[in-house]
Amino acid sequence: MSRTITKTYGTGELIRRFLPYLMKYRKLLLLDLGCASLTTLCDIVLPRIMSTLTNTAMYRPASLTAGLIGRLALLYTVLRLLDAAAYYYMCSQGHIMGVYIETDMRTDAFRKLETLSDSYYSNTKIGQIMGRITADLFDITEFAHHCPEEFFIAAIKITVSFVILCFASVPLTLIIFACVPFMLLASVRLNHRFRSTTKSQRVELGELNAQVEDALLGERVVKAFTAEDEELRKLEAGNQKMQNIKKERYYAMADFNMSTRLFDGLMYSVTIIAGGLFLVRGRIQAGDLVAYILYVTTLIATIRRIVEFAEQFSQGITGVERFLEIMDTPVDITDRPGARNLVIRGGDILFDHVTFEYPDDHNRVLHDLCLEIHPGENLALVGESGGGKTTLSALIPRFYDVTDGAVRIDGQDVRDVKLYSLRSQIGIVQQEVYLFSGTVAENIAYGKPGASREEIVRAAKLAGADSFIRDLRDGYDSYVGERGIKLSGGQKQRISIARVFLKNPPILLLDEATSALDNESEILIERSLRDLSEGRTTLTIAHRLTTIQHADRIVVLGKSGIEEEGSHQELLAKKGTYYRLWNGVLTEDEAERKAI
Repeated sequence: MSRTITKTYGTGELIRRFLPYLMKYRKLLLLDLGCASLTTLCDIVLPRIMSTLTNTAMYRPASLTAGLIGRLALLYTVLRLLDAAAYYYMCSQGHIMGVYIETDMRTDAFRKLETLSDSYYSNTKIGQIMGRITADLFDITEFAHHCPEEFFIAAIKITVSFVILCFASVPLTLIIFACVPFMLLASVRLNHRFRSTTKSQRVELGELNAQVEDALLGERVVKAFTAEDEELRKLEAGNQKMQNIKKERYYAMADFNMSTRLFDGLMYSVTIIAGGLFLVRGRIQAGDLVAYILYVTTLIATIRRIVEFAEQFSQGITGVERFLEIMDTPVDITDRPGARNLVIRGGDILFDHVTFEYPDDHNRVLHDLCLEIHPGENLALVGESGGGKTTLSALIPRFYDVTDGAVRIDGQDVRDVKLYSLRSQIGIVQQEVYLFSGTVAENIAYGKPGASREEIVRAAKLAGADSFIRDLRDGYDSYVGERGIKLSGGQKQRISIARVFLKNPPILLLDEATSALDNESEILIERSLRDLSEGRTTLTIAHRLTTIQHADRIVVLGKSGIEEEGSHQELLAKKGTYYRLWNGVLTEDEAERKAI
């Protein structure tokens, strides 16, 4: 069963898995890092300029001329111009590189989501999924840009500062830099807590999004049952959990920042005490001590930037982690090695000793079922709810795979053919119609991408939808609203039938396509469905038995499997299960169960 991976990823593994996305834009990255190195020049050179000026003024005042000051000023001005140009590139192209990476990762995540089976979506809230491929990946832009950049700049500044300061005084340099490992160790340990609270916040945000989405999509039900206060109570509970998590996150952030400020003070104190003693004893010049103070300031600013970046790093790495949880979710339904295209010769469908149980709860629905639907035959499945009718139809396009046995189309096991080839030759009309936000024409054209307007209109006419579509304000260009909310149930159903007419598949699955419609709409839809199923191998599932009385063959499916089969008249003559369903007659056992 497909479920989101919940394993714990180490930081090293997350970075390793992220690197291929970063390396795709290595040219941009190298230019960005080159510009980052240029921006460090001013910070590195300024202390040396101040040291030169101070030592010259104190020990060689005659050498401190306007020419020297002018040359140093010119050098610093040129470096500032380089810094400005490099910083512009980093802010523009560096961030754009992050946008490219974010886009690639979102595309890969969506592509993976499209491969996951119904089991995954049965166990994962849409709000959580939306959070993972939108908000979580927003932080990737900043993370992809700043992560290599900040660490690269820090490495340059720390390394160059260490080398330059060693030329002035190795002992003093070692004393000051001895504080750095302790500062980094404390930061890393505190960052683990910060990252944990960041992930908890993301998870809870997904839950909150899912709850709000659920309430808004079902707003008519909420109003009908005057359940506004109940939905508000749910929201307040989710809000409270989010508030507590964010409070914990800010406590972790406060601990994190407090520790860095304490280490800042420690490094300044060490520099003042040790540097002062070295100066008194003549082991360092005044200008070099000024340089030390400036370099320590640069060093502290660098480490503080890294520490502050830890929040951004934590958010970015959490986004990578939640992205990988999607990417590492196993795909239940996929092409087997060596899978070939499905070849339809007549459209014969055989359920060969099929057994099926749902992978999440192991509820067995079908057991050793054998059934054949002949080419061009319209076979209807009826029976009580829970008998496995819809499940049986879902096995043909491999929305689920059989637990045992096989489903064969013209002798070809559906698991041995390519999914695209299989599903492209099956048309499905369901009770619950899903229309996408867009126009009527766009929704019909979903059955055949790139279809011409003439083909769309022809399909609509075949489905009996052309007249009502033309009566709409903008005709075929009318906006249907989210999930087709602007249309009636019958209108949406006829558009879904037009979509299948346009697809023109040899195999047709009708899953209670008229059970939710009024009588007038049902009559119109039935006529369209009869036209649609003409000459196609058709499996019809129905609760309203009046809709399938003209089927070539009717199969009654019960808890124990196939109970009866035959034509409408043959089954009525048997006076068995179908007869009772048709006449609404219940056995004593059935009446007792219904009473319970």
